[in-house]
Amino acid sequence: MDDERTENTLRGRDLAGLGGLLVAAVVGGMVLGLVFDNSAGTSPAGVLVGIAVGVVVGCVAFWLRVRSALRD
Repeated sequence: MDDERTENTLRGRDLAGLGGLLVAAVVGGMVLGLVFDNSAGTSPAGVLVGIAVGVVVGCVAFWLRVRSALRD
């Protein structure tokens, strides 16, 4: 096998970690939105904003981690 070719690939455990990163970002944003909703008395606004922020943060972190893995 060619060592250079296998170095710049993502393995199954790397992909599982990336999936966990996305889930954690979205769930974390949702939980923070729920906490904000409960304290401020706003119904779905905090949860929706929290989920949207979690998706954006998760996607950026996903992209940075994949880019870093492929460069190494």
